[in-house]
Amino acid sequence: MGIRKIVKLGDETLRRISRPQEKFDRRLEGLLKDMAETMYKAEGVGLAAPQVGILRRVAVVDVTEDHSGILELVNPEIIDREGSQTGREGCLSLPARQGVVTRPMKIRVRYQDRKGHPMELETEGFEARAICHEVDHLDGRLYIDVMDRELTKEEIEGHIPEDDAE
Repeated sequence: MGIRKIVKLGDETLRRISRPQEKFDRRLEGLLKDMAETMYKAEGVGLAAPQVGILRRVAVVDVTEDHSGILELVNPEIIDREGSQTGREGCLSLPARQGVVTRPMKIRVRYQDRKGHPMELETEGFEARAICHEVDHLDGRLYIDVMDRELTKEEIEGHIPEDDAE
């Protein structure tokens, strides 16, 4: 399959709640592979299935510079949140836009892997932010729905006070 088309703001798929993934088969493995390839090609750090037009609770996240830390999250559920962090966020479905968003500093997420095995991960910082962003997509929510403020073009290209907190 390969690279998939990323749907943009205005596509109703982005505003719908995704259904649980029930089958753990080669189609799911193909979707996960395609989503990872699509995310890397678009230079993103996360991608949820609704962003490629599929209403399933599936997401991929990789916040590493060398693409060595791919997380495949099937049916993810954030079960614990701690603290807070405020910083800039963008989205592959909203190109050329960014906002300042407050998210938990630390989370625990329960999910299944590509084979359906139950998994749990405790993470913090940027990875926690990215996972929260993708889980929001699965519930039809975008960062613009929860942002503190939208950044101007000048702020996107430059420094903002919230960058100092990271």
